[in-house]
Amino acid sequence: MRVDAYTHFIPANVFNKIVDSGHTDIGKRVREIPSIHDLDVRRKVVESFSDYAQILSYPMPPPEVLMKGNEVEEYCKLIDDGFAKICTEYPKHFPGWVGQAALAAPDAGVREAERALKSGALGIQMNTNVAGRPLDNPEFEPFFEFMSKSGKPIWMHPARGANFPDYLSEKISKYEIWWTFGWSYETAAAMARLVFSRIMDRYPGLKIITHHFGGIVPMLEGRIGPGWDQLGARTSNVDLSLVRKTLKKRPLDYFKHDFYTDTAVFGGVPATHAGLAFYDLDKIVFASDCPFDPEKGTMYTRETLRILEGIDMPKADKERIWHGNLERITQVKLSA
Repeated sequence: MRVDAYTHFIPANVFNKIVDSGHTDIGKRVREIPSIHDLDVRRKVVESFSDYAQILSYPMPPPEVLMKGNEVEEYCKLIDDGFAKICTEYPKHFPGWVGQAALAAPDAGVREAERALKSGALGIQMNTNVAGRPLDNPEFEPFFEFMSKSGKPIWMHPARGANFPDYLSEKISKYEIWWTFGWSYETAAAMARLVFSRIMDRYPGLKIITHHFGGIVPMLEGRIGPGWDQLGARTSNVDLSLVRKTLKKRPLDYFKHDFYTDTAVFGGVPATHAGLAFYDLDKIVFASDCPFDPEKGTMYTRETLRILEGIDMPKADKERIWHGNLERITQVKLSA
C-alpha cells in the first residue's frame, strides 16, 4: 500500500469561509481546484490509482492570516472535526488525517492540538511562520513542548505570500517567486531557526516532517556543513561562534538526521534523487502534494509514483518509504 502522507483538502464546513474571506493568492488557487474541496471528486482521484490511499491535511491560507486569537482555535476545530468525519466515513480512501495547529491562540494551540490527537489525528500541522512571526518566538514554545511529549509528529508546511518581497526596494514579490522559490527557502529558514534557537536540543522527542524534501536543503549540504562549521566568520557585530558552541552537535547533523521529510517535489527527478541521497532512509515518507497540479489532482501523484517506482532499491526499503516510516513515527497502522 502506498500511503500518501501529505495531501491537501478543505472540509465542506471550512471551504465557504475561505471563499468568503476574500484572501488573495492561494484563495484564488483553491477556488479553481474542485478536488481540494469536493469529496466525490477527491475520492475518484484516489480511486484512479491502485493500492493507494491519502492522509488529509489543511492547505493554505494559514488560519492565522484569516482569524485572530480565539477565532483561530475555533477555525482549527472546524478543520479538525471535518477531517475526523471524512476519515471515519471513508477509511480506505483516507486512513488518517493531520490536525491543524492554532499557534496564534493564547495557549499557542496546545489545547486544540491535544483535542485533535485525542480525536484521532496522526499529528499536527504547523506553518513555517505564524503571520510573519518566526517559530522560535518564545510564545510558541509550549506547542513544541507538548508535541515532543505527545510522541506524535508535526507536519511543517511553508507559508509565504506575495507580501514577502524579493528585494528591499519593492513591496511585493513578483511573478509568483514567493511560491516557486520562496517556499523552498522558507522551509529551510524555519528549520535553521529551530536548530540555532536550540528548540531541537531542548525537545529531542520532536518529530518534524518537512514538506517538499526540505526545500533547498538537500542541494546546500556544503553550505550547511563546512559553511556553518564556520558560523560567525561572516558576521562582525555579534559573536555567532558562541551560538555554535551551545549546540549539542554539528549544524549539518540536525538537518540530515533529526528532521523527517517527504517526497513531494512536483515530479522533479533531480530533486527526488537529491533528497534520497541527503536524508536518512528512515526519515523519508512518500507524499505527492495532491491536488495542486495542472491536472487538478492526478499529475503530481502519478509522477511521484512513477519516479519512486523506477528507483532501484531493495523492496523492504521502498516499503518503508511507501508506508512503513509513516506508520512508525505516527504509531498507527495505515496500510491495508
